[in-house]
Amino acid sequence: MIRHVAIIGAGFSGSLAAINLARHDGPRATLIDRLADAGTGLAYGAAHPDHLLNVRASNMSAFPDDADHFVRWLDQRGVGAAAQSFVPRLVYGAYLRALLDEAIARSPGRITVLRGDAVDLAEHSARVIRLASGDRLEADAVALAIGNLPPHPPYGVEVNTLSPERYAGDCWSPDATAGLGPDDTVLILGTGLTMVDVALLLDAKRFSGRIVALSRRGLLPHAHAEPGAPWSHIKERPAIPMSALVRRLRTRGDEIGWRHAIDELRPFTQDMWRAASAAERARFIRHARPWWDIHRHRLAPSVADRIAALRSDGRLSVRAGKIGGIVDGPGGAHVQWRARGEHDWRTLVVQRIINCTGPQGDLHRATEPLLRNLAQRGDIRPDAGRLGIDVDDQLRTINAEGQANEALFALGPMTRGAFWEIVAVPDIRTQAWSLARRLSNAHWVAEGL
Repeated sequence: MIRHVAIIGAGFSGSLAAINLARHDGPRATLIDRLADAGTGLAYGAAHPDHLLNVRASNMSAFPDDADHFVRWLDQRGVGAAAQSFVPRLVYGAYLRALLDEAIARSPGRITVLRGDAVDLAEHSARVIRLASGDRLEADAVALAIGNLPPHPPYGVEVNTLSPERYAGDCWSPDATAGLGPDDTVLILGTGLTMVDVALLLDAKRFSGRIVALSRRGLLPHAHAEPGAPWSHIKERPAIPMSALVRRLRTRGDEIGWRHAIDELRPFTQDMWRAASAAERARFIRHARPWWDIHRHRLAPSVADRIAALRSDGRLSVRAGKIGGIVDGPGGAHVQWRARGEHDWRTLVVQRIINCTGPQGDLHRATEPLLRNLAQRGDIRPDAGRLGIDVDDQLRTINAEGQANEALFALGPMTRGAFWEIVAVPDIRTQAWSLARRLSNAHWVAEGL
């Protein structure tokens, strides 16, 4: 019987799992995190006031069984944000902290927050979590809610030869955007949502130099549109292979608009992914993922306008190309790169390189001691696409022999290999809620009873 669940990671995924365990009258939970500010994680705790949510407030409730919860929370506090607005991420971080604080106060002894760094996990009569401090904690079950891993350095590029002043592998570190002069050039690796965040942060810090964003295809995220007239949604999962998804979206987009064509697939994308073969998934990741990402994960309109203004002013350049090498030299880092479709290499001298290529999940390249120890011992294994941790449909981790670990779970973005669409709040909240119901044995009870 599960009486105590240790949740490693107190960001959005882990905190929601603990809160829902209390909501479902389940086992007590201990949240373990190296950060002091539990409940927000990097996504909402390290944000700048200018950073907005990429989803409207109406779809940002923490609970799938209470769709208007976040909007009511805003109204009760006089924030004055309409349901269709894009509120600051710091406000959402305050919402999550408030939820965790309220759950702790409402259920004394049911949720404990432990500041520490979990570095290993052993299985005896119970799961034993070893912390970097030397302390140990026993639990009947463990949930890995570690969030996103930091981006890997570009393949073939020796960033270890660059000084910390030149290369920032952690774009959320205060040092990543500090100490820059008006004549400096910043190279951002990646052109997705993280690049947008860093460009806005540089602008907010009044950086007046040049920003160059580089990715293999040079694709930027699209913007949300204003809510339009309702349309007739599809009612069933399209009976097509993943290889036909792009063609289907183009056809459907001509009928109802591409945003609607993607949005109506949201209830079915996880099932489509799970039904696809390993070969179909690999082809999608290799060929279609960049286009899917820029259409699926969109910007708030005001953010898109600011990025457009930076480009129009010549302060932000977006380039498509490949890096061949980087050498620290006179005046900065000398970046050898080749524009997409060209044969000749160019050299760009920059004073700072910030890695915004997006979160990675390859366990074989992970530097986190906990993941490295679990993977090397075979307690967990990578999924077939090396997107994260292999799990089954009950979120049980899979060991090297292909067997499910009955008391070791994973949730959040590191389960994208199994579910694909598991990086946004609407998806993660359902996953955390479902896992908490299962661990509480509440999944045997019909909803609403």
